[in-house]
Amino acid sequence: MPEATEQIERQSTATADFLPIHGTDHIEFYVGNAKQAAYFYRASMGFHLVAYCGPETGTRDRVSYVLEQNKIRFVLTTPLGPSGEIADHVYRHGDGVKSIALRLDDARSAWEATTARGARSTQAPVALEDENGKAQLASIAIYGDTVHTFVERREYKGPFLPGFAAVPGPDRVARPTGLLHIDHAVGNVGWGQMNTWVEFYERVMGFRMFKHFDDQDISTEYSALMSKVMANGNEKIRFPINEPAEGRKKSQIEEYLDFYGGPGVQHIAMATHDIIGSVTRLREQGVEFLIVPTTYYERLADRVGKIDEPINELAELGILVDRDDEGYMLQIFTKPVEDRPTVFYEIIQRKGSRSFGKGNFKALFEAIEREQARRGNL
Repeated sequence: MPEATEQIERQSTATADFLPIHGTDHIEFYVGNAKQAAYFYRASMGFHLVAYCGPETGTRDRVSYVLEQNKIRFVLTTPLGPSGEIADHVYRHGDGVKSIALRLDDARSAWEATTARGARSTQAPVALEDENGKAQLASIAIYGDTVHTFVERREYKGPFLPGFAAVPGPDRVARPTGLLHIDHAVGNVGWGQMNTWVEFYERVMGFRMFKHFDDQDISTEYSALMSKVMANGNEKIRFPINEPAEGRKKSQIEEYLDFYGGPGVQHIAMATHDIIGSVTRLREQGVEFLIVPTTYYERLADRVGKIDEPINELAELGILVDRDDEGYMLQIFTKPVEDRPTVFYEIIQRKGSRSFGKGNFKALFEAIEREQARRGNL
């Protein structure tokens, strides 16, 4: 593979970080059957059901289940009728991410600042209140039908947000897998759109370009893509943005865009402190992972140097390793978790490295292409 052209840009947070974001508050999915989707995430991935809203709580048009595992919070929402925004989203995209919600101290100020810099509002600031306190939410559009929701919850002590009821525990279905927090969320956009969204995150959100990978870095015999990673000032939020690049056959980004019906969130990376333990439990509970050839591990020690984990255990599970000048990281990717080949997950453990596994790109994308070929979509 040609010499990498990875770039790291470290701008001053004084000029770049317009929004004081504390972290990812939650990620909301619009799905066809939230009850059954919640069961999958509980039984297979180890999430606990903590809150619910629906007809029993006074919400007439939808049902939502709130799932948590350590600092990761997913919200699964399904429509209760055949029409409306949620039903339309599921019809077009299948199960997919609607909102990447960000936690801030002042949702109104974030909405005012971003819309003043050109963001399109999808939800003006709205105050919500119940017996557990009050919260404020506002939303702006990003790529495709996806939004960022600004969440202000300093004065709220309930299980999630006003309108949600706590689900008493313990959760008899949940089998935790050691997943800790969201490391990054990756968006796929169309041909020639990557720089448009890079500029959006710089101008509107105050992010900076953290890393850049071009089609020389991310390519195989058949396909290629380009990616730029955007990060906020404290690097708690990182959003890689991918677009297709010219290749002999259809790239994974093109396959995603075809089946999702446009741009959207491709995968979510979840961190762990023990990737061998987490992946072992996930596999035992039915999560399917991409498989890389055993030849990947033959010269792994020569490529990455000394690591703490036994290479034979990594090979047995299919875990990839990469090193940069700050340390190393371990990662593995699930197969798509929907019937459409769209959303999937990455499990990642960082041991100093802040990168994204550049040394694994070829092995990873060849594994993805083998799955595309099996589906007839390469």
